[in-house]
Amino acid sequence: MSLSYWEHQTWLSAIDYTIVGSGIVGLNAALRLREKFPKARILILEKGMLPQGASTKNAGFACFGSLSEILDDLTSHSEEEVVALIKQRINGLKLLRETLGDGTLDYQELGGYELFTDQDEALYEHCLQHIEKINALLHPIFGAPVYSTKENTFGFQQIQKKYIYNAFEGQIDTGKMIDGLLQLALSKGIKIMNGVRVIRFEDQESHVEVITDTFSLQTHQLLIATNGFASQLGFPEVKPARAQVLITKPIPDLKIEGTFHLDKGYYYFRNINNRILFGGGRNLDFKTEETTDLGQTEIVQRELERLLKEVILPNTFFEIDRRWSGIMGVGSQKKPILKSISIRIHAGVRLGGMGVAIGSQVGRDLADLANR
Repeated sequence: MSLSYWEHQTWLSAIDYTIVGSGIVGLNAALRLREKFPKARILILEKGMLPQGASTKNAGFACFGSLSEILDDLTSHSEEEVVALIKQRINGLKLLRETLGDGTLDYQELGGYELFTDQDEALYEHCLQHIEKINALLHPIFGAPVYSTKENTFGFQQIQKKYIYNAFEGQIDTGKMIDGLLQLALSKGIKIMNGVRVIRFEDQESHVEVITDTFSLQTHQLLIATNGFASQLGFPEVKPARAQVLITKPIPDLKIEGTFHLDKGYYYFRNINNRILFGGGRNLDFKTEETTDLGQTEIVQRELERLLKEVILPNTFFEIDRRWSGIMGVGSQKKPILKSISIRIHAGVRLGGMGVAIGSQVGRDLADLANR
């Protein structure tokens, strides 16, 4: 691409900080850098028309983990590690709400529910047996019991007779969140260039050379915030994990409220504007869903529709309005990767499907790795 003098001078010269990725992490990193360095030239490069990973494609759960997820985490992490992860998620959600305000986020604390199908009786009983243990583990954080049971008041079918309820779980409007962060970044003189894919970068003695599919630029510091796409920039320990989602057309008199988890969190749904937003199913075919392709598969979409018809909306007519996918970054551990590759290159990736909860803090911590 041939750039004019004006284009180069205004957007691509004397860049202090370049951030790859304009999602939750990238935008929060930019905002933190602006706090620290009011006069710095900050540029965000985003390959998509909008943030391309999961930041505008998630379900908008302001959550920190269902009971079955926490019990599952305890099989591969110590109690101290699990508590630290939950604290990180709670603090991250608090930071997000402080940054934008509950009105901008359309934040609502309607509680979270975990459902168990008829086939999940063993898991259901296992969770019931451990409610008191997990409540005791989390009491120092919340100062009250987190998990309890509730009757099936929403009329779901083919599930165990009670839900496990979490009164501390909330929900947001994902689109409003990212729009708020984008507007805040722009208001602070942070430049964002969309439709620019970073191909590689080279660490030089005095700068980092960033090569994109459109142009090259020099920057004093480079921050990588691509999460699910991190493997494309040299982070093989971050595996992409596609999450397929669908949403119904509006349903009259839809009474379902709150956020809902099913099958250890591999499925999740909620009411948004009298529609059911329903996603998940990557556990049906982990290998296929380990991809950066933003498509859908028949096996997952068919199961989402079956669960909608038989479990979530039995005896209720519905039509599918839209389908999409988002790309998360996962790995062998749920702790995010936050590290300096060199004195000029830093990364904040592998958010483990908890980007809404921890993305704000990871972004700020990423910015704090960068030096002037």
